[in-house]
Formats: sequence, structure tokens, C-alpha cells
Amino acid sequence: MGCHGALNGMHAAYHILNSNSQARVLLCAAELCSLHMQYGSDAGSAVANALFADGAAALILGGANKSQATLGAVAEVGSCLVPDSDDAMTWHIGDNGFEMTLSPSVPGIIEKYLPKWMENWLSQKGLAISDIKGWAVHPGGPRILDAVETSLHLPKTALSYSRDILSNYGNMSSPTVLFILDSLRELCGRIPLPCVILGFGPGLIVEAVLLN
Repeated sequence: MGCHGALNGMHAAYHILNSNSQARVLLCAAELCSLHMQYGSDAGSAVANALFADGAAALILGGANKSQATLGAVAEVGSCLVPDSDDAMTWHIGDNGFEMTLSPSVPGIIEKYLPKWMENWLSQKGLAISDIKGWAVHPGGPRILDAVETSLHLPKTALSYSRDILSNYGNMSSPTVLFILDSLRELCGRIPLPCVILGFGPGLIVEAVLLN
């Protein structure tokens, strides 16, 4: 699942909590990207080595008093498989671990397909992009954040938390969005709601969670 692994975990938690209101779900995400350090002069490997880092994070969903919750409620989950994008982001098992291929076309693909899908997905909850107060976007790289910001016409400060986590910790794959949520919680006291969590992974897949 790569970078959107924690979102897939939240998808599963969403369905568990919908079937049992008394449930508590512990979601853990841990990645040891340094195990897949690639050696050599290949430019793609150099970029991957520079971006990725190790990290781990966890959160508890459900079961708590809603008045005390700092995350909000998982109101909706969604996935989008972008057509004709299977070569844009790939993992191959090589002699020295996973070899990642990240095409330069990924930001352009996001700019082309994300806005319409996001508008349709949010409309199911009677929301527009302009209604979203918090954004926790997985920072696959600076250009991916730029593509999300530009295509969704977000304010310059909307993805500042994502940029700060990327700068301070690197791309930790799946735990990264949980770091961003924690940063939002710490600096704002609570997660600004409604909040959209976004992640991108091999496929090319867009995974989303709406907190409200």
C-alpha cells in the first residue's frame, strides 16, 4: 500500500466502528524505509533515498467521549483509481529491497484527475472544497504538494503542516499523515473540521478520509 497505508487502515476502522458503536480500534503504522536504501548513481534511486525516512505512529479511533475527541469523527472514506497510470508509481522487489519508480508525470496526473473526483466525493456529504478547514495531505514530495495546492485552489497556508513534516521528518510512507494530524492537533488544540486526509500510492491510487 505504501504511502496511503494508514488511510486504508482508517477505512477498515470506519467500517468496524459503523458495525459496533462500542468498538475501539488501535491503528498502528510503522515503516522502515531505510531497509530499502538503494546504492548507485541512478537519479530515481537518489531521489527516493533523499525523500524517504523511517517512522511510526498510532492512534485510537472510537469508543471515546465525542466531546473529548481531538480527531473528530470519520465521516466518509473514498478511493480513486486513476486510469492509465499503472506505471506512474511502482515498487519492484530487487536484490537490495524494494526499488521505487516515481514518474515525473505524477504531479500532472494529480492536477488533472484530483479536482473533479474530490468535488464529487465531498458533494456526497453536502460539502465543497472551500468548506474544508483542515488538510492533511501526504507529502510524497514537494511537487506533489504543489500539485494538490494548485489543482484544488487551496490557500498557501493550507498545506503548511504537510510541508513542515516533510522538511523535519521526511516521507515516512504510511505514518506520515498521522504525524501531520498530530501536528494539527498540537498547534490548533483540535483538528480543524471538516478535515480531509489524502494519500497517493501505486496504482495510481488516491485514498481519502473525511473527518467531521
